Amino acid sequence: MRIGVLGCADIARRRMLPAMAASAHVEPVAVASRDAARAARTARRFGCRAVHGYHALLADEAVDAVYVPLPVALHAEWVERSLRAGKHVLAEKPLTTDPASTDALLRLAQESGLALMENVMFLQHAQHETVRRLVVQDRIVGELRSFRAEFTVPRRPEGDIRYRRDLAGGARWDTAVYPVRAALHFLGPGLRVLAASLAPAFGPRVDTAGAALLCTPEGVTAQLTFGLDHNYRSCYELTGSEGRLLVDHAFTPPADHVPVLRVERGPQAEKIELAPDDQVANTITAFAELVARKGASTRRDTLRQAELLAAAGTGIRSLGFSQNGKAVNQDSREKVKKENKMKIFDSHTHLNSEEFINDELFAVQMRMRIK
Repeated sequence: MRIGVLGCADIARRRMLPAMAASAHVEPVAVASRDAARAARTARRFGCRAVHGYHALLADEAVDAVYVPLPVALHAEWVERSLRAGKHVLAEKPLTTDPASTDALLRLAQESGLALMENVMFLQHAQHETVRRLVVQDRIVGELRSFRAEFTVPRRPEGDIRYRRDLAGGARWDTAVYPVRAALHFLGPGLRVLAASLAPAFGPRVDTAGAALLCTPEGVTAQLTFGLDHNYRSCYELTGSEGRLLVDHAFTPPADHVPVLRVERGPQAEKIELAPDDQVANTITAFAELVARKGASTRRDTLRQAELLAAAGTGIRSLGFSQNGKAVNQDSREKVKKENKMKIFDSHTHLNSEEFINDELFAVQMRMRIK
């Protein structure tokens, strides 16, 4: 399969293009950029053609599929253009910033007989299927009670596109995707957002810190933390009635990383060492297989992820943004109490917001949508 790349993003140059060049399933044939010189430099490294402008690449009949690593705000437009040009598409996450657009693109791909895959690479690492087997089939932690995940990264240089509001920057559209998708992977599409907190940590006009509390219909909770101005954390854990399973280096492990699962059952702890796996190479293979089937097989989870990320943005915020992007303090407990009769319900009890305290989500203010 001949693949072209729209843009010279860091992830394309550092991870995806090297994996494509080494793959037996795809051949990178072109790299497009609005900057002709940059396209030439990138293309030269990987032995492919440089194309000046995205439209020119989409018009190229020698390209079967495209990889879209553009800023998030440009995904919807260029994924649609690519599909309408008859190209299969591998798009960086998130596919779009709203569920309606995500649904429309997935439908367009299906109706056109084209593959559309959102590039959530960690799902292609073998360790997560091993974890799911241990928890679901082997019941290694007993009955599942809760899931907890963190993905946080250190501050980027000033001017990084992740801090540009016009390009849909911010933690919700970047690091939040990992714990949200992991929660979906293990807990299923019945998850709903109970509460969320989004805040700017050091001044950008986007959220750089966040947390969310989700729950399944059966009452299994998911506590998620994400951020762009933090110590690096990439982990999750599943806690059950009889034990706990912990995974470190969960989301972006290098290909030579040896995964080690830690299982705690009462006073006993066990380490399970797994074989290294290359999630980037696996992603390229998975996309090629999807193209062969011509189907958007991850449609349900991709759409549900979009819905949950959108819901995380409608929760009560400890710090919000005005229309001009400036931070506005909304953390008045009395004001929140008056404007929102906030209650959380589960199948056994109901607690008001004064009584509900969680050490991971202490800044989150709870809101229940009473229908």
